Amino acid sequence: MTDIQRCEVRPGRLVEWTLGPGTVAAATGQPEDVRPPAYIQESHFRTVRSVLRDDLVLPTWLGATFDLPGAVDLDALEEALRRWTLRHETLRSGFRWAGEEMRRFTVGAEDVALRREVVGDFPDAAQLVQHLEARFDEAAYALGWPNFLYTAVVRPDCTSVYLAFDHSNVDGYSIFRIPAEIHDLYTAAVEGRPEEQAPAASYVDFCETERAEADRIEVDHSSVSHWREFIRQCGGQLPNFPVDLGLDPGQGLQPQILVREMLVDAESAAAFEAYCRPFGGSLVGILAATSLAVHHIGGEQVYRTVVPFHTRAAERWSDSVGWFVGAVPIEVPVASDFSGALKAVRAQLRANRRLARVPLARILGLLGPEFHPASPDLYSVVSFLDARDAPGSKWWAERKVYALGRVTYGDKVYVWFNRLHEGLWFTSRHPDTDVAHKNMRLYVEWMRDLITSVPRS
Repeated sequence: MTDIQRCEVRPGRLVEWTLGPGTVAAATGQPEDVRPPAYIQESHFRTVRSVLRDDLVLPTWLGATFDLPGAVDLDALEEALRRWTLRHETLRSGFRWAGEEMRRFTVGAEDVALRREVVGDFPDAAQLVQHLEARFDEAAYALGWPNFLYTAVVRPDCTSVYLAFDHSNVDGYSIFRIPAEIHDLYTAAVEGRPEEQAPAASYVDFCETERAEADRIEVDHSSVSHWREFIRQCGGQLPNFPVDLGLDPGQGLQPQILVREMLVDAESAAAFEAYCRPFGGSLVGILAATSLAVHHIGGEQVYRTVVPFHTRAAERWSDSVGWFVGAVPIEVPVASDFSGALKAVRAQLRANRRLARVPLARILGLLGPEFHPASPDLYSVVSFLDARDAPGSKWWAERKVYALGRVTYGDKVYVWFNRLHEGLWFTSRHPDTDVAHKNMRLYVEWMRDLITSVPRS
């Protein structure tokens, strides 16, 4: 996972695809689709709309990039992108505002067409990076529609594909699946044969099902009580990363910076996983190590955080593109050693994992005036994702596959640990202050030392 500045962008001829004017025109005449937004989608759109009222445009796109080796067939690539768009219904579904209410519309598959535009040659990589970021900010913006863009940088020996989507359409699992799906569709189009991928279930259907279940939760539900007490323990807000970030109260949203590096190699990652497996695996180990690290850096006696979990509980959603993420609060008292921290994290995750099934936005809505968010980023994240089982992951390094995120403004810390075939990667976005740089550097080094030393001990 990285940003557009660090994904090996090379010069070439830029080509773009977006939904054609006929598709956009068809969308304007669509009747309301009664399937509602997911709670996480609605919260996302309302947040972006709120900061826009304060004259802050907040790009929130995620993306993917990968190489197609050899001379590209642009017609075949366009057909692959069209087929892939049809495969995932959320990409032809959007929202209109009726006052303060969100109303969904969905374009029929028969009306979906792509428009291709040759933008021009970019002999300078830095200028190309600047152009791509600006185009993605504009075309994959939450409050516009369509809110995604496909591009390709064409060269004689290979073509790099760059795709960006507003977060409302995708999550980390979705992004990791994209390169292989489009590559397979492209190969089928070049060879003139039908696609062989099984149909993917619709995220729009998931939104309807999840929302119906969440709406049965009322203010006296145990999940609401659990979150209420957790927020009270956090001082009335959801938790940030518990080290000094050099932020002054009332300073407003700060520019953020992205940091990424290989944390440990494949051998060390495997040894750490094996050590942690009796307690639940690498996620438990990462959270346990973090609880010790933040105590070492900032003196915290209890590590409180919100852990993201995917909500693809049923097999039918495994191939779907969408935002399938729930949240779990945990509280880990400082332990005397790593084994104690592992046991504490395991106990918290076992006790609280069920809370991911209730969308956090539903919980916060039920809390009403008891909770007043102080930032567009509700909470800090420490996430772990093992991507080695993702389709095509063995050739990611060869084909320059990256997951992309947009780094803008915020006061929270987001940390992603991604297990790849070559090892364990660390990526973080955090406020761009000297104090944050220092303490996040201490965190990285502390984590590296612990992950490599614990199995040997």
